[in-house]
Amino acid sequence: RFETCWPALMKDSHGVIIIFNPELPSHLKEIETWYSCFVQQQPLLDSQCLLVAHHKPGSAEDTENLSLGYPLNKLKLIHSNLEEDPEDVRMEFMKYFRSIINLINESREREEMSIIS
Repeated sequence: RFETCWPALMKDSHGVIIIFNPELPSHLKEIETWYSCFVQQQPLLDSQCLLVAHHKPGSAEDTENLSLGYPLNKLKLIHSNLEEDPEDVRMEFMKYFRSIINLINESREREEMSIIS
């Protein structure tokens, strides 16, 4: 219902984090749409996308049997449960943000070198 706002959200973006509930089959279908619109149509690299399968407190956390189809299975996927492992989730986010910052810096350096040359 907010698709008309998506271009504004995508403008000048450097990364995409898609958070979903793996227990809802509808979410598994929706993340394909989000990936298509926000990553493939940008175009962003797969390394600029992070999938987060968020497990609600007290839910059965089945991390082994979550199978994502192509092209989602190429993306970095983390499982989050903030009651059990908040530090692991924080560390994964930090790694993701560092990789995005490195990409931005490399892109900026290439742009500066092309101006100089």
